[in-house]
Amino acid sequence: MIGARRPPETYASAGVDIAAGERAVERIKDKVRSTFRHEVIGDVGGFGGLFALDVARYRAPVLVASTDGVGTKAMVASVTGRFDTIGLDLVAMCVDDLVCQGAEPLFFLDYVAVGTLDPDHVEALVEGVVEGCRQAGCALLGGEMAEHPGAMEPGHFDLAGFAVGVAERDHLVTGEALRPGDILLGLPSRGLRCNGYSLARRVLLDRAGRSLGDPAYPGADHSLADELLEPSVIYAPAVAELLQRVEVRAVAHVTGGGIIGNLSRVLPPSTDAVVRRAAWETPPIFGEIQRLGEVADEEMARVFNLGIGMVVAVPPGDVHRSLDLARAAGHLAVEIGEVVAGRGQVILDPGGSV
Repeated sequence: MIGARRPPETYASAGVDIAAGERAVERIKDKVRSTFRHEVIGDVGGFGGLFALDVARYRAPVLVASTDGVGTKAMVASVTGRFDTIGLDLVAMCVDDLVCQGAEPLFFLDYVAVGTLDPDHVEALVEGVVEGCRQAGCALLGGEMAEHPGAMEPGHFDLAGFAVGVAERDHLVTGEALRPGDILLGLPSRGLRCNGYSLARRVLLDRAGRSLGDPAYPGADHSLADELLEPSVIYAPAVAELLQRVEVRAVAHVTGGGIIGNLSRVLPPSTDAVVRRAAWETPPIFGEIQRLGEVADEEMARVFNLGIGMVVAVPPGDVHRSLDLARAAGHLAVEIGEVVAGRGQVILDPGGSV
């Protein structure tokens, strides 16, 4: 009809459902509260999270901060509709960086962006974050949910997180104390954690034409989706225990860049790290990616963790005690190499390949 007036625009007509956001917040409040430490002040819903650091516990406290995301692992979660563990991955990526410098994780904040805000979807995502914070011993101090219609498709999401920890200034772990003869211990990773998913998806799904419902690899009793959504191990509590009980000289979180890229970050320029590839059993999924994609050994080592999620360096006299402590915490740690004189390089001993 000529001259007919169109209805007034609203946020809902633009694709943003404020009421759904409010329902999602109400559903996660008790879960968030369950992570609170005694230092948390106030409640869920403030403009900022409040944390009363007990400075009397420290001689010279240093705050350590880290931020990260979950990368394209989020795409696998979206396709499968399985959102309950990816939040734990997010926490792991952040808190396990903190402990590499000797810090105790104190609190965590998350950012959830979705195409269409579904309270069930958001609740599952936050439940994963809550579980990660419980395992790490840190408080989920705050967060943000954002609905991005037009920029993201319904069912799609992204996660980012930010963690803060504290360490004594004279107990910071930097790698400067590393000496030739120190031993490298590896804490195993059951899967890819959050790294290398772009290559893994290209090889397994695009090139090989595999379905997420197929067996993860020949003889596997679980699906490829199960394998790719395997939750990240959170190492922070076990490494924190090592920091208290033995002389830890360096810690490297094996994320993007693999063992070579991350272990090199803590090596003094006068040392090399020799890593023996035959020292641990590589999870089968890495061999499947390499076989189907014809990926070179060097590329595999630069992209994936290959089954080791954290490397801890200790003096020779602390090796047995360190292994016992790590295993008591649930990590089947193994001796994977040693520090030698050199030029700041990581050398993969060819004894054993992917």
